[in-house]
Amino acid sequence: MVFDALSSVSSSDPARKPPNTQRPDLRNLARSLFSERQQVELPDKRDGDVRLVTLNVAHGRKRGPHQVLQPKVKLESNLRQVAAALRHAEPDIVALQEADGPSSWSGNFDHVEAIARWSEIPNFFRGEHHQIEMGKLKLNYGTALLSHRPLARTESWSFAQAWRDTKGFVVATVEVPEWNGVEVDVISVHLDFIGPHIRRRQVRRMVDELGHRPYPRILLGDLNCSYLEDPKTIDLLVNELGVHPCHDSQSPTFPSARPWRRLDWILVSEELSFSSEHLTLPQQVSDHLAVVADVSLR
Repeated sequence: MVFDALSSVSSSDPARKPPNTQRPDLRNLARSLFSERQQVELPDKRDGDVRLVTLNVAHGRKRGPHQVLQPKVKLESNLRQVAAALRHAEPDIVALQEADGPSSWSGNFDHVEAIARWSEIPNFFRGEHHQIEMGKLKLNYGTALLSHRPLARTESWSFAQAWRDTKGFVVATVEVPEWNGVEVDVISVHLDFIGPHIRRRQVRRMVDELGHRPYPRILLGDLNCSYLEDPKTIDLLVNELGVHPCHDSQSPTFPSARPWRRLDWILVSEELSFSSEHLTLPQQVSDHLAVVADVSLR
């Protein structure tokens, strides 16, 4: 499956102008520098694989100005592009972060329901981690899960409120027919973007809430750190929650225009394995790139 990330660029006709007088096209030059991202071929999903995608949808603003400055029609257009990318990737399960419920600053409609409907994914669950209601002002956002399989035993937790906002995570149990009905816990999480000590406190909260659950785990989300920036947070997830990343994958995910930091992760417990390295989808439908990976039962 091939994704076209950028429109094709026709080469200049050398007969039009002498080479030494032709002014360089800086836009096309920039595109050529990132030509390796013009097409990304996803491997065919093998029998028994489950395809996963995680994406921070940035409250529907894409890479534009703050969502409060964008009209509803523009936000809807942005989210339709998210849905189109998901339809092409053909995931079984999707995790979203910065996913809005009806909010004054982002069009007053449920972004998760809209993405699920436009991407033709029948089941979804949205956690409400940050809620404010002051007269006509209403903010409501968090993390979410979308799935082609029913989501059972859904729960949502909010972390302790930080100075800027409140993040959190959701979990649902999914029965996987490809794995003879084995049930797995799927988690969508968003960690703090500033303080490593805050992120580690948030991971310990996840361990407290999820550690007793008996199912294999799939954790997807925006951890707001790379391993180089904050190895202790990643190690805490590995050692305390029992999930591991795809070590062959180092693809950066942020910012989407010219990514250089790996903030977005997929980790799985020891009962599961990655069928291939994870990939980033080239469509710039957010300020983060979406991450996709196929996993299988060991």
